[in-house]
Amino acid sequence: MSAIIEARGLTKNYGKTRALDGASFSIEEGRIVGLIGPNGAGKTTALKAILGLTNFEGELKVLGLDPYRQRNLLMQEVCFVADVAVLPRWLKVSNAVDFMDAIHPKFDRSRALNFLSRTDVSLDKKVGQLSKGMVTQLHLALIMAIDAKLLVLDEPTLGLDILYRKDFYRALLSDYFDEKRTILVTTHQVEEIEHILTDLLFINKGRIVLDATMEAVAENFVEVAVHPDYRERAESLRPMYEHQVFGRSVFLYDGIAKDRLSELGDVRTPSVADLFVAKVRGEAA
Repeated sequence: MSAIIEARGLTKNYGKTRALDGASFSIEEGRIVGLIGPNGAGKTTALKAILGLTNFEGELKVLGLDPYRQRNLLMQEVCFVADVAVLPRWLKVSNAVDFMDAIHPKFDRSRALNFLSRTDVSLDKKVGQLSKGMVTQLHLALIMAIDAKLLVLDEPTLGLDILYRKDFYRALLSDYFDEKRTILVTTHQVEEIEHILTDLLFINKGRIVLDATMEAVAENFVEVAVHPDYRERAESLRPMYEHQVFGRSVFLYDGIAKDRLSELGDVRTPSVADLFVAKVRGEAA
């Protein structure tokens, strides 16, 4: 597989604030990658660099292009959905489809109309008459109808109810994603997307603290609800993080075989959220 995004030593300062601090990562073609981090961790700055919206230090190639210097070429192959769909409130849905058909050479009008036909978004309505969920559906229809190689999603379902959020990600998988397309998504609602992710990128204080496939996560990381009698043994194995659940100690390990840990208590693969907390808080400790 070829790399869609290659970053080496990516650094960005805003005055005295270092938003990106030597971040290095690689994203392959045909993957769905979750970029996860706390507020202020550098997620938005990383996305801006990838989309050519800010300059940077270090090396960054997106689809083989320098995103800042070759943005016009890049945006022919990249689509972006932000947390707020910026569409004029006076614009009719049909006019939005007409506009995209006129300006973008890779826009498939029939594909956009087919997607909208399966929603409650009416072509004769104005954007200002649509709910937030419907505006997001319209934005998604316009974006998915473009034959792009990379789709970047920045908190795309923020403020939507659970039905719209489920429909959004279901549409991505069934109507857009294939082995030639790549999706990079940031969200704080990691529990809702972890089942669709192929890869994880954790970012904290401008640095990448985890870059792994979901298969590697399941293989390497183990969470154990330790029996009280075995706490001392559990601590001797140097867990990367510990927290309490209903008065019981839960330890998270990296690189220790599950059959060895099963002697200490109940084992499971940690959720993305639990692993993220362990990496970020464990690093701080």
